[in-house]
Amino acid sequence: MRIGSLGACLLALAGCACLPAAGQARDGWQTLFDGKTLAGWRASEAPGSFSVRDGAIVVRGPRSHLYYVGPVENHDFRDFELQLEAMTRPGANSGVYFHTAWQDEGWPAKGYEVQVNNSQSDPKRTGGLYAVEDNYQVPAKDDAWFTLRIRVEGRRIRTFVDDEPIVDYTQPPRPERPADMRGRVLSSGTFALQAHDPDSEVHYRNIKVRALP
Repeated sequence: MRIGSLGACLLALAGCACLPAAGQARDGWQTLFDGKTLAGWRASEAPGSFSVRDGAIVVRGPRSHLYYVGPVENHDFRDFELQLEAMTRPGANSGVYFHTAWQDEGWPAKGYEVQVNNSQSDPKRTGGLYAVEDNYQVPAKDDAWFTLRIRVEGRRIRTFVDDEPIVDYTQPPRPERPADMRGRVLSSGTFALQAHDPDSEVHYRNIKVRALP
């Protein structure tokens, strides 16, 4: 009996050793949003545009951006895969920035924006790299959850909606950008969720990332 009990304990301990650490999923995935609070995130000029309800970040209100400032990778990502679930309400416009940096107000000057828009008047649709490699086909429906995935490796950027490829863009060595978009280039940085205007409502949940070698 004692030998059997010892063996069972050793097996249990071995099983525990295989479990991922808190906040970290399998295969290197790490969560950025706890589903309850905005801990690890910081909003810019209009913090009231972001709230948490039913396990999701609800984005609605005047222009503002919610930046990830938490401990994962010291909120500085270069090559990575980001995955989240989103739900747009009719007429909503939002975006997910990467390789960006905190600023007090205004549209982020640094990094790329992946568009989140399935029905708003702007024809640039979900999954496109806004004003760089746009997507004009609607890949998801309003009022339903869909998965958005962004993968950056070197100079290559790929986006997927529900695992369907949307954009496959390789940044040229010397990209030409308009004067007001000089910062829209690859470097490294954090992520940000966009509150576009008071008429736009978007929900985000299950936000996770993994660093790529």
